[in-house]
Amino acid sequence: MTAAAELAIDVQGLVKSFDGRVVVDDFALKIPKGKIFGFLGPNGSGKTTTLRMLCGLLIPDAGEGTCLGLDLRGEAPLIKRQTGYMTQKFSLYEDLTIQENLEFVAQLYEMDNRKDRVAQSLENLGLYGRRKQLTGTLSGGWKQRLALAACILHEPKLLLLDEPTAGVDPKARREFWDEIHTLAGAGITVLVSTHYMDEAERCHEIVYIAYGKLLASGTAEEIISGTELFTWRASGQGINHLADKLRGTPGVDMAVAFGANVHVSGTDESALEEAIAPYRKNGATKWQRTEPTLEDVFIHLTAGSKDNF
Repeated sequence: MTAAAELAIDVQGLVKSFDGRVVVDDFALKIPKGKIFGFLGPNGSGKTTTLRMLCGLLIPDAGEGTCLGLDLRGEAPLIKRQTGYMTQKFSLYEDLTIQENLEFVAQLYEMDNRKDRVAQSLENLGLYGRRKQLTGTLSGGWKQRLALAACILHEPKLLLLDEPTAGVDPKARREFWDEIHTLAGAGITVLVSTHYMDEAERCHEIVYIAYGKLLASGTAEEIISGTELFTWRASGQGINHLADKLRGTPGVDMAVAFGANVHVSGTDESALEEAIAPYRKNGATKWQRTEPTLEDVFIHLTAGSKDNF
């Protein structure tokens, strides 16, 4: 068990409601310092609300805990000073240059040696050559890089990133994640929400929330094995309508097309094999027992959750 002094985030029982709707319900989380945790879940599950409570922007209705050793309720202003929060929507000024935006952020944090620290940040994130470019003319990937530079300019100990790579091309996403791992290697703790399974697999551990409830946490391998989901992969001819035919069949919890394959899964192994038996007689379709993917597991978890809308 990780000692409290080694935890960047240690919260339990967090609850938050809006207009009578419970958005976060009895949420608990422990994140060791210097680790990257992926925060996953369908839209409307309370991920953004949770991130805002953790960085002191929202006060929970119930629950307690610490971030960076500081009390979540009584020391929220101090938590904000040591946390970098990157919102879903780009929030810097588009009519300022890259350098002007970073200088403005430096002033907000009342940083000393602002000129030198902004220059170093521009250099570290590969922005120096574009420092005079208006922010509004940047592509999504460059805006993302600028937003990250603004988040880490004041040298925070904790980064909370809310779907930071949405709408960004694969190359920019990979470069972004390389930078995140560099920051974690320097001791910064990262909690990042994402819908991309390849990004989730790059995290040290994953937290999955659905409609306000924590459903699973652990490494990717632990979550997959803990779900006890059995999966078969069908490929070849005759699978175009296979998923539709199998959905709702006893023993089949889900049937999902993945490109030229269909993944058929269930938690009752014998019932699943009985359900697919008639379709395995088709010689044109190849069936193979396979490990479920993270996406299989998360679709399964979400299907069993009740929307709190």
